[in-house]
Amino acid sequence: MALPLLTADHPGPTLPIHLVTPETLGPRLDDLGAVAAAFARASGFEGKAGSLLALPAVDGGLAGALFGMGGEKDAARTPFLPGKAASLLPAGDWRFDGALADEGLAALAFALESWRFRRYKAAPERVVRLVVGASVDLAAIGRTAEAVLLARDLVETPANDLGPAELAAAIRSVFEAAGGSVAEIIGDDLPAANFPLVHAVGKGSDRPPRLIDARWGDPAHPKVTLVGKGVVFDSGGLDLKPDSAMLLMKKDMGGAANALALAAMVIGAGLPVRLRLIVPAVENAVSGRAFRPGDVVTSRKGRTVEIGNTDAEGRLVLADGLALADEEAPDLLIDLATLTGAARVALGPDLPPFYTDDDGLAAEIAAASTRVFDPLWRMPLWAPYRAMLDSRIADMNNVASGGFAGSILAALFLKSFVERATSWVHVDIFAWTPKAAPGRPEGGEAQAIRALFEVIAARWPRRRGE
Repeated sequence: MALPLLTADHPGPTLPIHLVTPETLGPRLDDLGAVAAAFARASGFEGKAGSLLALPAVDGGLAGALFGMGGEKDAARTPFLPGKAASLLPAGDWRFDGALADEGLAALAFALESWRFRRYKAAPERVVRLVVGASVDLAAIGRTAEAVLLARDLVETPANDLGPAELAAAIRSVFEAAGGSVAEIIGDDLPAANFPLVHAVGKGSDRPPRLIDARWGDPAHPKVTLVGKGVVFDSGGLDLKPDSAMLLMKKDMGGAANALALAAMVIGAGLPVRLRLIVPAVENAVSGRAFRPGDVVTSRKGRTVEIGNTDAEGRLVLADGLALADEEAPDLLIDLATLTGAARVALGPDLPPFYTDDDGLAAEIAAASTRVFDPLWRMPLWAPYRAMLDSRIADMNNVASGGFAGSILAALFLKSFVERATSWVHVDIFAWTPKAAPGRPEGGEAQAIRALFEVIAARWPRRRGE
C-alpha cells in the first residue's frame, strides 16, 4: 500500500483534526464557529479516547473533525491513539491540530492503522492521508511502516500460499534487491549439512524443509545475526493439536516474518553492520515420515535431544539455526519466535517477553521499547529450571513434565545452543493482534522489531555522509 502520509509542504488543501480532551473540548468548540460548535454539542461528543466526529462547514462540506484524546489517566491514551483516526475519517487530506506527545509516533500509527490484508478480498478504496510537520522524518517512518506491513502480510498469508519455498522467496526479494546473498539447503540434503533437527521436524510434510541463510553488508563490519522461527504451519505433528488450537497456526512463521522485517529495516537504513538472517523453514505435518514422540535426534551442536512432544517443534528448528549462527561468534544474536502459549498466559498477546543474560542489552531494549512504544518485558533465564529438561536417555528433552514455566524452559533450551555470541536475546512473540487497537488492526502483527532496530541503530549508527 502507498504510505498515507504527506510532507508539510503538500500544496493542496487540508482539513484539521482537532485533538481534544474532555477538559479542552469546551474552549476548542468556542473557537470553531457557531455551526460546528452547535453540531458537536447536539451530537453529544465528549472527547472520549478514540472517538471522532466529522464537523460540517456552512456550505455543507467538511470543516474538519474532532478527535478525542481522553483524560490524563485514561488507560486507552497511548502514543498510537491519534492513529486510530485513519480508520474513522472521511476521505481527504488531513492534519493534526493540537498538542501531540510524539508526532512521529502518531504519524506511524496513522500509517499502520490504514493497513488491511486484501490479498483475497477486495474492498472499496477510501483515500485518507495525513500531512505531517516538517520535523517528522518521513523516510524513517516509511521504512518502518513498510517493514511492519511486510511482516503483517506474511503472517496473514495462509499456509496453502506460503510454504517453505514461498518464505524463502520473500527473503530473497529483500536481500537480493539490496545486493545481498541467499543460500538454501533443502530437504534430504539437510542431514548431510548437519541440520538434523530442521530435517526431523520438516520431513513429515510433502513440502521439503529448508535452511535459509541470507547475508548483507560489509563482512568487516560488526556481525548482527537474526534467527527466525519459520514453521509455516504447525499441526502439532503426531502430538496433534485440537482444531481450535490449529486455526491460527498459519502465523507460526511469525518469528521469521518479523526477523525478515527487522532485516529490511536495517538494510533500508544502511546501518554499518554485517547482517545475517537464518530461517529454518518447515511445515510440522502428520505422515508416515513424521518424527515421533520418544525419538532421539542429535542436534547440530552434537547434543542429543529426546522428543517429549512433537508440538514443541519450534525450539528444535531454532536450536540448529542458533547453533549455526553461534559458530561465527556474532556481536549480537537475536532470535524471534512464536514459541509458547505460556508467554501469552503470563503477559498476554501484546507484551512479548524477552530473555538475555546481558544486563546492558536488556536495559537498552527496555528503554527502546518504551521510547518507540513497542512493548517488551524482560523475563528471567532461571538456571535452576534447566534440570527440568533433563532426559533419562539423552542429553536433554525438548519439553518438561508438569506444565510450569513453559516460556522460561523454552528460552533455557535455546540458550544451551548459544555459547560464542557476544550477546544473545530471545523474544517470544505472538505475532497477532486478537483485538484491534490504535495503529494495530486485528490480524498479523510485527512485534519487538521497532525496539530492536532502535538498539541496533544506537549501537552501530550510520555515520553522516554515508
